[in-house]
This record gives sequence, structure tokens and C-alpha cells, in this order.
Amino acid sequence: MTPEPPGEHRSGFVSLAGRPNVGKSTLVNRILGRELSIVTPKPQTTRNRITAIYTMANAQMVLHDIPGIHEATTPLNRSLVAAATKTLEEADVVLLITTPSEEIAPDDLRIMDLIKSAGSPSVLAINKIDTVQPATLLPLIDLYSKAHAFEEIVPISALYGEGVQDLVDALLRLLPSGPSLFPEEDVSDMPVRFFVEEIIREQVINKTGEEIPYKTAVVVESFKEDKGRVSIHADIHVEKDSQKKILVGKAGSMIKAIGTSARAKIEDFLECRVRLDLFVKVTPNWSRDSARLREFGYH
Repeated sequence: MTPEPPGEHRSGFVSLAGRPNVGKSTLVNRILGRELSIVTPKPQTTRNRITAIYTMANAQMVLHDIPGIHEATTPLNRSLVAAATKTLEEADVVLLITTPSEEIAPDDLRIMDLIKSAGSPSVLAINKIDTVQPATLLPLIDLYSKAHAFEEIVPISALYGEGVQDLVDALLRLLPSGPSLFPEEDVSDMPVRFFVEEIIREQVINKTGEEIPYKTAVVVESFKEDKGRVSIHADIHVEKDSQKKILVGKAGSMIKAIGTSARAKIEDFLECRVRLDLFVKVTPNWSRDSARLREFGYH
């Protein structure tokens, strides 16, 4: 990185807030130019605050992709929303992401109240503009601008990249002056095991039905490197025997398919050969057990 004149370099934390399934993870991956956050068609797939570090010649933007903020009714969801709210309070800039609609969603109003309480500058990104006619955006921009004093409102398509550079430029203008917070080569401060767990969970979500993904926790129990190869042992925790049977599949067909897809993505991520052993365990009511939530990394 070429040093910039004193006072011109900017760096800081940007928290991405929004309802489940508005495209936060897709946007993070688009900005970074690589897949870091898991993306699935199902809502509420982000469970942890994922740190993505985007370093440029004269700035470093640290993105926090947080779980979708919504009305939480279970201990797991309450834990996720509490973590997301805390991240908003610590941000230099808050980026609210929404999608085109005729009115402001109740959860968006709740998030705007949290932004006001935090007192941080904020930007609104209206995502998925590729799904609507451009004329429908003007009334929505007017509606949101009257509801909250956003510094800027930027229509984007995270999927296709439209407007994303304009959004990045808007966020950079709001970051404080200062040196980089992380080494130039870093793309995250999360441990490798975390991303391995996320990749496995992504394949569970993509290959199973509606019930299984939300009752599944993945824990890497062993991660060993030897002669250019990594051997990984991971447990997939579910809450019922019936869920285990679905995950294992007939003659082990489902867990084999999950393992094959996950291993390929892990090899791409680690850039080396991988042996992946997956085991399905029944851990009753883990999503409602505070001790288990801490053990699985959700507290």
C-alpha cells in the first residue's frame, strides 16, 4: 500500500443492519470481491457478527455483517439480536439495507430507532433494484428520507454490482481519518475454524428442507494440518432423532452430499487439499439452552 499524506487516510467500522434476507451477506461478498459471508435463499442464515476487512490505497473499511434484526422469540434469536444491537452502538457508520416496497417495514423502523439511539452517521442502501422499475424507487427514497436523517440514500443491486461503488464512496466519506486498523493482507479477524463451520452450515441449509437449518449448529472439533493437507472433524448438532435421520439420509446419502460440497468449498477457501469427516449428533433443545449457546459460540 502506498502511504498517503497525513490526515487523508480514512479507516473505521461500518455495521450492516437490516431485516433478514435483504442481501447483507451478498453485499459484503460483492465489496470484497470474494465469498466470505454465506449466502442462501433462506432468511436468518447469518448467526454471528462477521468481520470483513476491505483495504484500499487510501482507506480501510471494516464491515460488520450482523444477524438480521427482527422480533426475537427464542433464546437463540434473542442472543443474535442483542449481539447485532451492540454492534450498531459501536459503529463509526451504520449502513441500513432494505429492499423496494410500498411502505417502511416495522423492523426497519425499529432499526432506525436503534440508529438514532446510537447517534452514529447512517447511510441507506435500497438493495435488489434489479427486481423493480426505476420509477418505483423515488417514492420509497422520499418515504425513508422523511423517516430518518440519512446522510445518503443509494439504490443498489448487490447481486449484479449496480450502484455498489457509489455506496462504498458514500461510506468512505463518513469514516474518520486515521491509519489502517488491520494488516493490508487481512480480509477478516475471524478464525479459520469459524469459516469452515459456516461453509458446512451453508451446505446443510442449501440441501435440506425448511426445519433442519434453524435447528442445526456446526462445531469443528479437530483441525490438523500435515504435509499440505488439512484434516477436519466437525460435529453437526440437531435437536431431534428425526432431524438426524434427515441429515444422514438413506444409507448416508445426505451427509455424503453435504460433505462433498462442503469439502470442495473449504478447499477453495484454504487453497489446499482437505479431508472432511462429518458426524451428526442429537443435542436436545440446544437452541434454548444458554450453556449450549455459549459452547456453540452464540453468546
